[in-house]
Amino acid sequence: MSASDSSKHSQFELLKQRRFLPYFSVQALGAFNDNVFRQAIIGLLGVMAAAGTLDASTRGTYTQLAPAVFILPYFLFSSIAGQFAERTEKSKLIRITTAMEIAIMSLAAVGFLLQDMRVLLVALFATGVQSTLFGPVKYSILPSVLKPEELTGGNGLVEMGTSLAVLLGMLFGGLIFTVAGEHGAQAAAVAVIALAILGNVLSRAIPSVPAAAPDLKVQWNPIPESIAILKLARKQVAVRNAILGVSWFWFIGTVLTGNLPVYAETHLGGTQTLYVFALAVFSIGVGVGSLLCEKLSARTVEIGLVPLGAIGMSACILHLAFAPAIAAQGLEVAGFMAQPGAWRVVLDLAGIGLFAGFYVVPLFALIQSRTPRAELSRVIAGMNIQNAVFIVLAALGGVALQQALGWSIPQLLLALGIASIVVAAWIFSIVPEFLMRFLSWLLVRSLYRLKLHGIERHVPDEGPALLVCNHVSYMDALILAASIPRPVRFVMYYRIFNIPVMRWIFRTAKAIPIAGAKEDPALMQRAFDAVDAALAEGELVCIFPEGALTKDGNIAPFKSGVEKILARRPVPVVPMALRNMWGSMWSRRANVKAGSALDRMRVPRRLRAHVEVAVAEPMDGATATKEVLEAKVRALRGDAA
Repeated sequence: MSASDSSKHSQFELLKQRRFLPYFSVQALGAFNDNVFRQAIIGLLGVMAAAGTLDASTRGTYTQLAPAVFILPYFLFSSIAGQFAERTEKSKLIRITTAMEIAIMSLAAVGFLLQDMRVLLVALFATGVQSTLFGPVKYSILPSVLKPEELTGGNGLVEMGTSLAVLLGMLFGGLIFTVAGEHGAQAAAVAVIALAILGNVLSRAIPSVPAAAPDLKVQWNPIPESIAILKLARKQVAVRNAILGVSWFWFIGTVLTGNLPVYAETHLGGTQTLYVFALAVFSIGVGVGSLLCEKLSARTVEIGLVPLGAIGMSACILHLAFAPAIAAQGLEVAGFMAQPGAWRVVLDLAGIGLFAGFYVVPLFALIQSRTPRAELSRVIAGMNIQNAVFIVLAALGGVALQQALGWSIPQLLLALGIASIVVAAWIFSIVPEFLMRFLSWLLVRSLYRLKLHGIERHVPDEGPALLVCNHVSYMDALILAASIPRPVRFVMYYRIFNIPVMRWIFRTAKAIPIAGAKEDPALMQRAFDAVDAALAEGELVCIFPEGALTKDGNIAPFKSGVEKILARRPVPVVPMALRNMWGSMWSRRANVKAGSALDRMRVPRRLRAHVEVAVAEPMDGATATKEVLEAKVRALRGDAA
């Protein structure tokens, strides 16, 4: 896809395509029905309490027991669910789980009609089982049906759809007994069955997606297999910490949403309506942040957004913790918005949601893009186990801090904000790639306006490849790193590698410093050995065969280093070209006399320059020569120096 095509592309185009729309509808409808069911149970408890058939103590027990009943299957069956998702054709598995939902909701309907909480709790446990089975396929299917450049946008749509479905499901389920009155139980029974049937009908439109590991033998003992898939999820450092980041997202969400009803009443002076409004603001914020990820990432898996999201979430949580209480009581939404400080609370909640979207969507995309297809469902299952642990810890920890230590909700938010900073700093210190990508993303998008041509089509999604590109500025490596979804090992002149501040970024990115044969032959040999080792490990390596920055904007003849690399290891070669870089920030200029004071200061002619990265089809490394590659790069760049 060309740069102009990429810029015009919208992730919403996926909603018009069969490969995505039926799946998107099924997963959103499933989240909607789950929350309709759970809120309807709460509504029924209220009706039974009002009718005197349920005492306050028993009602409280059921209210606290319900979340535990729903989440227990994630601990018990995630390992088995991950294996089934790995060995089963994915659209078939989705049809099976939606058929299960019809049977489960039929049981739930009996519970509503009989007003029997025991039956409803059994149905709730079964709903947890069904959600556990659906969880691994929900995210592992995306890399199979989406192109690499669509992965961030697709995940953004899924997160947006899920957050809004949860919100609308809670609203719909909460209103059933209010609107239907004495017929609330019947209305709830009909609603959950109808939604389950609709989900199953829609699932039949999902195209076939082959099993990733059809020969996998299912291990039925959940304890050793849970340990095994947790180890599998920790195999790659970046994936392990991305999963930890997702779990922390669920921890924050559990603390916020779990305390929001009481916070709205005691701190904001509101009613149940105001709680729903606050929840809506947060949920819409998550949806908007999720959708913006594709635009901000230029359609790549941009993990540089993760630190931005973590910093933004932490700042908004801390700001909310210090928000003064509203003095008035019994406020509806309009009355609350008229109070001093109301807008601060609204913007903080929206900001937490917005930055949460920036934070979690790239993490999901990274997990999907870096995990082998034959392991992805099990890795997602392992993530679900860890998420469940964090949800339980958040719920129990919040209750313990408030009841045992007497903490207020603002104090709890303050602790959450500080903990969020600590956790983020810990993750980014373990995997500096997150912070490095953030700094490169910030630098590149502050200094340049990028357009991309053909990266998603021609840069391999996996396996080794040698990227060759013209060399125009000191920022070339950062621009290419910000444009390519996979990590790239750059071979760069050692003086550029040693630029202050940039040195940390280059070292963290595992760049390979090189010198000329006359300058430092030992360093040059070490560089060639490091390139060969990186290609042997299946990595991407990028070199600038000109050997130095262009002095006049023209492409210099390619040196023989590229042929030496390919002679040792004939991997695919991908020609690339930077366009319109000449005269931009950190490049040399043709319009300034050499040796002038202005030239020595290297003041750029153009800030926020329009820069393009163009990529051609990979070539056979066994036959590629420096002359052929130079001609390819020249043709790619054209006159756009």
